[in-house]
Amino acid sequence: MKRPFQIDHVNVNDLSECFVIAEIGHNHQGDLGKAKELIRQAKMCGADAVKFQKRDNKSLYTRELYEKPYEHENSFGRTYGEHREFLELDEEEFREIKRFCGEIGILFFATVFDIPSADFMHQLGVPAYKIASGDLKNLPLIRHVARFGKPLLISTGGGSLDDIEKVFNEVTPLNPQLCFMQCTASYPTLPEDIHLRVIESLRQRFPDTLIGFSDHYNGIAMAVAAYVLGARVIEKHFTLNHTWKGTDHPLSLEPIGLQKMVRDLRRLRLALGDPTKRPLPCETPNLVKMGKKIVAARALTKGHLLAVEDLAIKSPGDGISPDQIDALIGRKLLLDLAEDATILPEFFEGRKRSQ
Repeated sequence: MKRPFQIDHVNVNDLSECFVIAEIGHNHQGDLGKAKELIRQAKMCGADAVKFQKRDNKSLYTRELYEKPYEHENSFGRTYGEHREFLELDEEEFREIKRFCGEIGILFFATVFDIPSADFMHQLGVPAYKIASGDLKNLPLIRHVARFGKPLLISTGGGSLDDIEKVFNEVTPLNPQLCFMQCTASYPTLPEDIHLRVIESLRQRFPDTLIGFSDHYNGIAMAVAAYVLGARVIEKHFTLNHTWKGTDHPLSLEPIGLQKMVRDLRRLRLALGDPTKRPLPCETPNLVKMGKKIVAARALTKGHLLAVEDLAIKSPGDGISPDQIDALIGRKLLLDLAEDATILPEFFEGRKRSQ
């Protein structure tokens, strides 16, 4: 199977359904109850997985940034460190989230931003890992996670093809289970900054590697287009309410939006079909009704040699198709025909008479 990739029990490849990730991130606002409701709604909408974010804040940020005042409308703390700590679920809460996801039947994993967070998720036994665009050049973290041997999804926002090539060369000797996600690291992303055709470029450059799309567009259309271009993993931010406090909520899909996106992606795979153009059984009733057949233009007698003026083309299309009319000219009738009578092959002698 082309571009094989397996997350837990789900096989993803060029011929498969799209693997849909509901990116919860920190849209739970540090509240385990909200996190569970987001998971429940994502499952109801048809998502294959929910994805959270895991940071070890004190080791991740410089002291200067951690202690920097954070006066912002979306702040949950006086400093940036307090803000991040407020949003961070603790290890016991993550264990409960994993248990809850297993109970309701949806996969759970996380974007890991540092090695301690990666090690915790490894201990937790998640089925896959995500690397954010900001860590595309963080080869020490990428190598560390690759060695876990689990599927690795890497966003490529802000990177060049050469940057991605470098990651490919580092990861694949350690772990062939790799998916590159076309991504633009702006939130939300304007249409002119999405560049969906990069998906095709990545598929050509890495012919055995699965390609996906991390979608920051405020809507569902780009995800559907990405699937057509070859993306087989779609990641989309998810919230319960656009008006909630936080930077990601305005660009996230609410449940009705996620449900529609999943629906359209599932239908799209069926709609793409195969490249053979042919008549389909579902078309037959309409084509008979709208189509045309050859009929007698006037009353005709037995033994008459058909001429152009003897024939008319009328609906319904339940007789000889008009594209066969030339083959009827000069044929001898074996019976009388009334006006509008359907012309049938058995009404003629076996051979066409010479003109």
